[in-house]
Amino acid sequence: MDKLRRVLSGQEDNEERGLTDQVLDASSLSYSTRLKWFVICFAAGILCSILGSALLFLPNGIKLFAVFYTIGNIAALSSTCFLMGPLRQLKRMFEPTRLIATIVMLVSLFTAGWLAGWWGKKGLAIIFCVLQFLAMTWYSISYIPFARDAVIKCFTTCLN
Repeated sequence: MDKLRRVLSGQEDNEERGLTDQVLDASSLSYSTRLKWFVICFAAGILCSILGSALLFLPNGIKLFAVFYTIGNIAALSSTCFLMGPLRQLKRMFEPTRLIATIVMLVSLFTAGWLAGWWGKKGLAIIFCVLQFLAMTWYSISYIPFARDAVIKCFTTCLN
């Protein structure tokens, strides 16, 4: 647990990183404060996304959907910045193992908001919301060792 706390707080590899990285990732927040703000930001993001999805079915609620859904997902995604810092989060998002999931997730997120807010296409917006959710799930489990392999094994077993 102590090792996890040092890694998440950025104390593990300070010697290897440059001064710029240390300054951009540096935070005066304690581990418990970072964890609390992660939970708050993530919960607020999920709440905004659910609220936005519910507003989609109200009369003229399509623009509110676009705003709340997009803000909610960005808040949920950026909540991990409290745990590992914004620079490290961006670097990890675009590692080769997460690159496709990150691109699909971001494109789907903004396309769903754009389709709903600009074009008023509820059905297509829902399709892109589902696609974004699946990409976000695939992206998230990439941080758990062997989780992707387990999911693939589970689906192939179920389909055979």
